[in-house]
Amino acid sequence: MNEQPPRFDTKIVVLLREDLEPWQRLNVTAFLVSGLGSQVPEVVGEPYEDADGVPYLPMFRQPVLVFEGTKETLKAAHGRALSRELPRAVFTADLFATGNDRDNRAAVRAVPTADLDVVGLAVYGPRNGVDKVLKGARMHP
Repeated sequence: MNEQPPRFDTKIVVLLREDLEPWQRLNVTAFLVSGLGSQVPEVVGEPYEDADGVPYLPMFRQPVLVFEGTKETLKAAHGRALSRELPRAVFTADLFATGNDRDNRAAVRAVPTADLDVVGLAVYGPRNGVDKVLKGARMHP
């Protein structure tokens, strides 16, 4: 008898600005999800192990859905994620010019919330709340 896979009552999503280069999309996605995995422990599953007993790091316990949208869509989604107080990670355009974590944090800290040039946003939370944050976004092709 096949057991149905779990249907999660939460979502992990990444929202990317549609005008990013392919390498930027990959880089931003990797940075954003690392923030969620480090601060929201319930999103991380158990460690992996192959048939020979070689261990591997744990990964997210559920799919990560990737969306894209315009600059305006990102700005609105950022505001909705903040107002719903959902766990989130942000990547701004300024971070493409920095080369380390200290400078990344300083670049974000230097800009008021309303003026952040958000090019990527990761959000975790209840399905319906995350869906409302994503209003106007579309699945990444």
